[in-house]
Amino acid sequence: MHYEERGSGKSPDHVPVLLIMGITAPGSVWNVHLADWQFHFRCIIGDNRGVGFSDKPSGPYSSEQMADDYAGLLDALEIEKVRVVGCSMGSTIAQQLAIRHPDKVQSLVLMCPWARCDNYAKSLFQHIMNCKARFRPEEFSLYIQLLIFSKTSWDSSEKHEELEIGRKQDNANPFPQPLHGLEGQAAACINHNALADLGKIQKPTLVIGGRQDIFTPVWMAEEVANGIPGAELFLYENLGHAFHFENTADFNPRVRTWLLNN
Repeated sequence: MHYEERGSGKSPDHVPVLLIMGITAPGSVWNVHLADWQFHFRCIIGDNRGVGFSDKPSGPYSSEQMADDYAGLLDALEIEKVRVVGCSMGSTIAQQLAIRHPDKVQSLVLMCPWARCDNYAKSLFQHIMNCKARFRPEEFSLYIQLLIFSKTSWDSSEKHEELEIGRKQDNANPFPQPLHGLEGQAAACINHNALADLGKIQKPTLVIGGRQDIFTPVWMAEEVANGIPGAELFLYENLGHAFHFENTADFNPRVRTWLLNN
């Protein structure tokens, strides 16, 4: 399992932050947030199994298995407890980490999460696999962008240009995710069902998302927030699944402040 560390841990309690990214994405995608958080926390950033520089065994994977991956990483680093920030698929892994290894978790930020997939979501993940198998990298990148960025971003000339640059970068990626890696991760997304166990999570939790998210709709975030005792819910107006990229200027300090208090 590939991981990196950023920051020196200046938070008063010195509890690190573990960052878990979503399907298709390596840990380096956190860089726009690390630009802020690394000055306040010791940050641990992993590449999930199946992507980046981590091993990419044949699947299927599960959210429980991937949570155990991170528990093993924390043991290897001799870290007793972390704050956890999980994005999308990373939020399902974070849920399982808190359920299966509660002593390792101090608090949770669950970004665009779900506790279970309905039939629409299961079909959407299947379609992502189909697209990965058939599209050129730049075409697949466009499809993912259409899923995660809101109309607000597509209507902005500056953001639209950034999206085009992103597609070109994905097309030139020297370490693309292999199809079997994405298929393994998609299986974990489809089969994740922690709804009955959310009540076991007795940790401060912030659920955060975008009201215009068409990938993991608002009902999913609300179901997670309602299932975890005392969880806070914050939803950005007019933003989508990629709300944290669409309004980084608000997201970074908002989450940093919450983590410092929890």
